[in-house]
Amino acid sequence: MPRFAANLSMMYQEVGFLDRFAAAAADGFQAVEFLFPYAHPVEAVAAALRASGVRNVLFNLPPGDWDRGERGMAALPGREAEFAASIDVALTYAAALDCPRLHVMAGIPAAGMDRKACRATYVANLRLAASRAAAAGREVLIEPINTRDIPGYFLNRQDDAQAIRAEVGAPNLKIQFDLYHCQIVEGDLATKIRRDFAHIGHMQIAGVPERHEPDRGEVNYPFLFDLVDELGYSGWIGCEYRPRAGTSAGLGWIKPYLR
Repeated sequence: MPRFAANLSMMYQEVGFLDRFAAAAADGFQAVEFLFPYAHPVEAVAAALRASGVRNVLFNLPPGDWDRGERGMAALPGREAEFAASIDVALTYAAALDCPRLHVMAGIPAAGMDRKACRATYVANLRLAASRAAAAGREVLIEPINTRDIPGYFLNRQDDAQAIRAEVGAPNLKIQFDLYHCQIVEGDLATKIRRDFAHIGHMQIAGVPERHEPDRGEVNYPFLFDLVDELGYSGWIGCEYRPRAGTSAGLGWIKPYLR
């Protein structure tokens, strides 16, 4: 049966971030993920995690200046030193939270920036991140993201992600397969999951097109949950969606799986 992690950056907005761990546990979640923990001291996040009894299974490296629209820097030439420093910050949090995997956001290249240079920078930075993460016993993930949610984002397609993963050549570099993003960009979800299954390190879901609970919209999630079970997926599926009207009230779809 699939295992689901609550995304604390989108869910449980009814309470503050450090209180969301306990809220997720109260609803039956055994694991959580989130975008960034860095606004809070690592000791405070670790204490909230321990008190709740849930596991932290994923978060992102620092993304640059999020409030000014930055969405990562791994594929941005000239930001290599800042990126290298961000790896150390993330690994410090990962150690305290016992988090096994970190997502590296590629970023949004400026208009006119050479894409070949961006790709070369991306590959070099991913090699560095994978090497440092491996030494700490962690995995690194990259995720194709649709350009409706993040216009101009560097990585958008599954085949491109797989090609970059192969070029980097690190065994601890895997793909974060977000079914919401993939459906918007290219569809054909079941075929792509089967094709790329060996290199998928984490999955995420949301209803398409509104990014609410996955019980409405154009994606047949029960079919896909059965598929990943059939394939023997042992990882987590992150619930990275915006609840329509209250987080706990919208969890009817997941109750059979949380039992």
